Amino acid sequence: MSDRVSTKLRIAHPADPQCTIVGILEQLSPNAPTNGRKIALILHGTMGHKDYLFQKRLALRLPLDSFRFDFRGNHETGGTWKQGALYEDLEDLTAVVDYLKATYGYVIDLVVGHSRGSLVGLRWLCTSEEGKSVSGFVNASGRYRMRKIHETAARNSWKESFDKQGYYSWTVSVARKQVTVKIHPQDLEDFSNWDTSIVWDQFPSTVDVLTLHGLSDKTVPPYDAVIYARALGQRTPGTHTLNLIEDADHNFTGRQDEITDAILDWWASHQRNELTTGLWLAGVKGKL
Repeated sequence: MSDRVSTKLRIAHPADPQCTIVGILEQLSPNAPTNGRKIALILHGTMGHKDYLFQKRLALRLPLDSFRFDFRGNHETGGTWKQGALYEDLEDLTAVVDYLKATYGYVIDLVVGHSRGSLVGLRWLCTSEEGKSVSGFVNASGRYRMRKIHETAARNSWKESFDKQGYYSWTVSVARKQVTVKIHPQDLEDFSNWDTSIVWDQFPSTVDVLTLHGLSDKTVPPYDAVIYARALGQRTPGTHTLNLIEDADHNFTGRQDEITDAILDWWASHQRNELTTGLWLAGVKGKL
């Protein structure tokens, strides 16, 4: 692990010439050939970035190379962020995969997604040729019931702003900088119409899945994790492990090391071919 090197990459976007995708490539053996080498992709959530929450910590501890990047309109990647443009995130992910394959010969073996990143990762696994060769997927705080976003809109008074000025201004801190974006009514509809039901019959049958969800998540109801467990737990030989974290919120605030440890423990079991479908509670030894 002492030879690990972090390299910032800038990838020209084939679908948007004005946009350059910025990410960090972590390599365990930077001087060794990469053709055919396995790599993990780490996908951030809404208004996040490549180094927030547990993403960087995980990348620095994974026992394989990894690449984490900013989606379009986030942090260092150009373009305009849109609440409902999940299809653009999917284009970004596809561009990254194509670049890593063409430039290095990498083979995607693990995908880790948080929230919005999970939605994009799930769709990519269900629809891409490369997704068929992936062996592991981590779904952290992933939403299944997309129309529940309207409840969030109601809590945050989005509709009041829609009626008054035609959009809602959302100000958040991204990489210690204040960023303001606009959410329009159509963005909300586009987001809520994203089809998650394809996981029932299009998700690869060979991929082992870990679903992590905080029981105090106020953004995405924990029951969505149960739905994913039902949808993905009926496949074979692929397994599904449901890990529910007591008192954890949507971003696993204050629990970043715990989440990283959980992912690494699950991945180690995956590599030893020891996984079986079931429930795994953080802090409780073994599966129930």
